[in-house]
Amino acid sequence: MIKEIVFSTKERRELVNITSNIQEIVADSNIKTGICLVFIPHATAAIMINEDERGLKEDIEKLLDSWIPEINWQHNQIDNNAGAHLASAFIGQSRLIPINNGRLLLGNWQEIFLAELDGPRTNRKVNIVCISDKN
Repeated sequence: MIKEIVFSTKERRELVNITSNIQEIVADSNIKTGICLVFIPHATAAIMINEDERGLKEDIEKLLDSWIPEINWQHNQIDNNAGAHLASAFIGQSRLIPINNGRLLLGNWQEIFLAELDGPRTNRKVNIVCISDKN
């Protein structure tokens, strides 16, 4: 079963913490042990797992600015968002997270983020699939 959640973003780049939304879906699945696939079907957004700390989020933004500078990318001739496409391609659109005892098996400080790379957007979809280790 695939569940979909939808988010709006307000900034060009933004990290939206979606952990509680996904944990709620995991709990509703009644799966005790398995995996949870989190996938974003967008070419200018990504899924990340990291700490939800303001300084780290600012560091991620700085890293993206230095990693993918605003230069004359070929794709910018189409819609001027090549940097967002490149960042999404390298960060990735999905993550697999173990489920144990009906909960996401995340580390103490780990949170799941929708990484908006070309916002603001009003219809960012995230698909969640929970798979049990039982047939």
